[in-house]
Amino acid sequence: MNKLDSAGHTIHFETQLAPLAEILESGKYSKIFVFADSTTSEVCLPLFQEMLDDYNGFDLIETDPGEENKNIDFCIGIWKTLLDFGADRKCLMINLGGGVITDMGGFVASTYKRGIDFINIPTTLLSQVDASVGGKTGIDVDNVKNMVGTFTLPQAVFIETAFLKTLPQRELLSGFAEMIKHGLIVDRNYYNELKNSDYQNIESQAIYRSVEIKNEVVTEDPHEKGLRKILNFGHTIGHAVETYALINDEKPLTHGEAIAIGMICEAFLSSKNNTLSADDLEDVTSYISKLYPAYHIKEDSFKDLMEFMQSDKKNENGQIMFSLLSSIGKCDYNCRVSENDILASFAYFNAIQG
Repeated sequence: MNKLDSAGHTIHFETQLAPLAEILESGKYSKIFVFADSTTSEVCLPLFQEMLDDYNGFDLIETDPGEENKNIDFCIGIWKTLLDFGADRKCLMINLGGGVITDMGGFVASTYKRGIDFINIPTTLLSQVDASVGGKTGIDVDNVKNMVGTFTLPQAVFIETAFLKTLPQRELLSGFAEMIKHGLIVDRNYYNELKNSDYQNIESQAIYRSVEIKNEVVTEDPHEKGLRKILNFGHTIGHAVETYALINDEKPLTHGEAIAIGMICEAFLSSKNNTLSADDLEDVTSYISKLYPAYHIKEDSFKDLMEFMQSDKKNENGQIMFSLLSSIGKCDYNCRVSENDILASFAYFNAIQG
């Protein structure tokens, strides 16, 4: 279980970065850059260097943390920094951090001088099971998540659970939402195993299974023409709620908290517009609502949420498209849903919050 072959690269598990050390010592690259946010460079960079025997042969490029900084202005600053450091097309960028870092770092690398090599070292549970796998890079534009990006594979991905020990419980719970999603869309047995696990002490095998599920899906459909769309379950509404909270809430939701809301709403839609049974809907709703903090979708936010969903990149011909469960462990994509049903899903979510 120490590696998983993906299209064109390898995902390494629990190797203490030994294969990375070999890459860095090979002399293949003219310069090495580590891209991290200020929090990651303080908390995770020392562990990164410790795994590499205090390796210091890199230049650090640091950015501010947070989704609000995943935009073109910050990318321009990073491109200019690479130029100032004399980065040529034979340099390597190591993205050390969570989903914002792997998304934005991958985008910067894939576009700088028409593309330089990059490696992802995800340091959050969310980025380990989701953002660092599959070759998607991207930045947000005008509050539309991942509006601009590329499909570009990293040279390698390194997943080390030691980094998870640096995380607060809220961040672990955020990443756990994507693991629940993987079970719901592909593997009912895995979903049931997660229900009996402790998100604060996730086993390596569970992380491996989530990565395995996502890798199988994206390998079959690398450019999201069909099957890969099932990975968006919970995300059409979840991304809209996440964006609204980022703009309006004093304490914005984490990505996983928003996706948990989206999964409950979209499970409801699955029961109305697909074949998800009442028992399965109750199962999903009761489990997720007990696990994640209460939230209220304000009625005066409904209009904004619909507008955010209208900008979702999965839409076709102006129609909001959903990926909906046919049962726990099975998911369909390109499902059309009426606006009235979407609004009903908000009411359903609020009702179960009490």
